[in-house]
Amino acid sequence: MNKQLFFLLAGIVLVSAGCSLAPEYTQPKAPIPEQWPQGAAYKKISDPPGVLAIPKLSRNEFFANEQLQQIIAMALKNNLDLRLAALNVERARAMYGIQRAELLPVVDAAASGSKQRIPADLSTTGKSMTSEKYGVALGISSWEIDFFGRIRSLKNRALQEYLATDQARRSVQIALVSEVAGIYLTLAADQKNLKLAKLTLETRQAAYNLIQKRYKVGLATELDMRRAQIPVDAARGDAARYMQLTAQDKNALNLLAGSPVPKEFLPQSLSSVPPLKDISPGLFSGILLSRPDIMAAEHRLKGAYAFIGAARAAFFPRISLTTALGTESAELSGLFKSGSGTWNFAPQIAVPIFDARTWAALRVSKADRKIVLTQYQKTIQTAFREVADALAMQGTINQQVSAQKSLVNAVAETYRLSNKRYTTGIDSYLGVLDAQRSFYAAQQGLVSLRLAGLANQVRLYAVLGGGSE
Repeated sequence: MNKQLFFLLAGIVLVSAGCSLAPEYTQPKAPIPEQWPQGAAYKKISDPPGVLAIPKLSRNEFFANEQLQQIIAMALKNNLDLRLAALNVERARAMYGIQRAELLPVVDAAASGSKQRIPADLSTTGKSMTSEKYGVALGISSWEIDFFGRIRSLKNRALQEYLATDQARRSVQIALVSEVAGIYLTLAADQKNLKLAKLTLETRQAAYNLIQKRYKVGLATELDMRRAQIPVDAARGDAARYMQLTAQDKNALNLLAGSPVPKEFLPQSLSSVPPLKDISPGLFSGILLSRPDIMAAEHRLKGAYAFIGAARAAFFPRISLTTALGTESAELSGLFKSGSGTWNFAPQIAVPIFDARTWAALRVSKADRKIVLTQYQKTIQTAFREVADALAMQGTINQQVSAQKSLVNAVAETYRLSNKRYTTGIDSYLGVLDAQRSFYAAQQGLVSLRLAGLANQVRLYAVLGGGSE
């Protein structure tokens, strides 16, 4: 009994003092420039007063629109993609719990009983007899003492996989929030384009009706009337197309939100959407290392290091322990009487001599580390490119919008003068049509640029890591 306890304690000491054969992890150097891109297309990177760096910016601070906040809250609660990501985290956490439990012994309680008749020719006494045996035991079966860290390395790998899955859930959440905001802004722009198309249709229809009346009294040619009909039909088609797009935008928003979005939460026009919060990417590109997808890639890299430790440990002996403590008796009533106690203690050591699979497994673990390291570096480079693209858009979009506004004003004046020249009989209706088409296209271009500017702010928020909760 005392010997058994001694060996059990010794086994526990061995587990706690066991070594790890995993290589020491050091964070690889990020394969990107330390500074953000600079040049004519980029704003000067600084931290001006009132502009928050992305890690300090909460989601509700960035999306100040209360209606949009309500839709985002619906999506975070009901979206099935996010729910699947959360379930994957729960599964990874349970898998880590299973792997961690491998370090602990499994204690089982067992009760047994048998009764057997032995014939005379097989009995040691020469007479037939009936034998009985009863037992109760509490024991440990094949507990591997993790002296060389194989199980702990596998446990650490499972832990890193769990942490990576949790970061993947954060990535899905950030992508969901930015997609909801993007669809919301697109719906607002399509609503604006729909109103513009309807207004343009009314204007063109009125012009067509006027020319049709002038044609009937001989003041306009049939060619002018047919030319006036063309933009009317085009505007009618545009109005139907933007009606379709707004309906599809609402469907997409409902899908992301996980349930129908109340009408009062929907935007009426792009001009009704409050401006988004200005954000700063910070002075250095190292901020990217806190992005969830990069953190997930780094956790997988740490897991690959741990897997090498498990593969190395396979070359060393495995020590296991089986032991039991209980009572046995030939009579059920004698199980707990004095002198019926029994115990067994069976340590085992298995020393690998030749197994080609262990060498192959070690090569696989080292190749996996290189693969995961390359994926980690590629994730960082991709993130840098995404931020650089968003910064390039941020640095030039205001100039594009300003130029487009000037173009809209110029084309509007051209349209007014062309229409005046036609009504006074100085010019043909062809000049009016050209100016009318240019004016409509310039207005649509202005809506598209405003949408692009707002969508780029959302994209910059997402690619910098989504801020705080």
